Amino acid sequence: MGIMKDRFLEKSTTLSAEIKEILKEHGNKVVGEVTLSQVYQGMRGITGLVTETSLLDAQEGIRFRGYSIPELQAKLPKAPGGSEPLPEGLFYLMMIGELPTEEDANHVTNVLQRRSHVPSHVFEAIDALPLNTHPMTMFVVGVMALQTENYFQKRYSEGINKKDYWLPVFDDSIVLLSRLPRIAAYIYRRKYKNGDHIQPNGLLDWAGNFAHMLGYGDESFKELMRLYMTIHADHEGGNVSAHTTHLVGSALSDPYLAYAAGMNGLAGPLHGLANQEVVKWIFEMQKELNTDAPTKEQIVDYVKSTLNSGKVVPGYGHAVLRKTDPRFTAQMEFGKKHMPDDKLVNTVWNIYEVVPPILQQLGKIKNPWPNVDAHSGALLVHYGMVEYEFYTVLFAVSRALGVLASLCWDRALGFSIERPKSITTDAVKKWLDGKEQIWGE
Repeated sequence: MGIMKDRFLEKSTTLSAEIKEILKEHGNKVVGEVTLSQVYQGMRGITGLVTETSLLDAQEGIRFRGYSIPELQAKLPKAPGGSEPLPEGLFYLMMIGELPTEEDANHVTNVLQRRSHVPSHVFEAIDALPLNTHPMTMFVVGVMALQTENYFQKRYSEGINKKDYWLPVFDDSIVLLSRLPRIAAYIYRRKYKNGDHIQPNGLLDWAGNFAHMLGYGDESFKELMRLYMTIHADHEGGNVSAHTTHLVGSALSDPYLAYAAGMNGLAGPLHGLANQEVVKWIFEMQKELNTDAPTKEQIVDYVKSTLNSGKVVPGYGHAVLRKTDPRFTAQMEFGKKHMPDDKLVNTVWNIYEVVPPILQQLGKIKNPWPNVDAHSGALLVHYGMVEYEFYTVLFAVSRALGVLASLCWDRALGFSIERPKSITTDAVKKWLDGKEQIWGE
């Protein structure tokens, strides 16, 4: 069946039995209380999902299977001569729940390399779109065109046992992961580089090969892609892209359909566009101040002007985190190592020094610290990737690692179709007047 498949089956079988016992003994216990504002305001803070792959801690940031970003940087296998973690190792960790050895990570790399050939009809579907099409639209079209290759629908129509649903979902997820970098790079070269495409290099790791196909041969850019793909891979299950993938998958839609739906959510400006908004805001500041290296004092004045005009400082604040996002710190360390004198990157660091105190003084923001998006765009610009619309596609390729690992676990644990109860405002009014019950009381 394959090394990772065998280990996944063992782990998921054990956990599935454990969950059944937990629900048998504690299934009627109340997890929390829901307020009316939470019902109306996006279910914020309501615990209603199980995601095995990662958990967002308000103080420590994202933890993958219990490991923080700094721990992953230290413990995950690296590419030969590299110092950043291999995303393949993180995928193994999310799937198996144990840190991979170098051999385990290499196994994942080899599996992805063997299945990475993209059928010609996928490229033809992308080529049928006008060049002015948004790259995320091209990307999702490419994913949907690739859906013709899926195993799950075929096995489901053959009458596969429910307990074995995870097997074709696993195979679909591996194929999809293996081919996403090729599809994304093809879109980048078609849209921005006159269709001058670059063939894959089968000797490189997953993220290193992605960098190669994008056309960036600098070894440090390959390192950036390894870091970027790792830290953007997952963010527990409640964010739009992860939740949508889980929701659509709960209807037994195959991984291609579920992932495509999740990425349509990622394309929304409130989810996946933040890093390009940060770069745009900095460039607007530079233009207004007539300098590419504004002082801290100038930044303070511009930030206050931004806030006074009713706008926000992009890249700052997070719904859960109450400290600086460790993913921001990881990128800052990368910048200090590889581009310490870059003016844009230094501006990002200066913004980091002046913005939190200003936001703290306002007293309205629970988390005045930067998130991952406050830094990533500046690193990409340093290497010449100034096609800001494409940044969300990079995010999408990375996020596939987490949402597809979670999808495998959803099917292995037999999670039900997701179907929360909804209410009307009229029912709420009657409930407030004591005339109707709406909470299942």
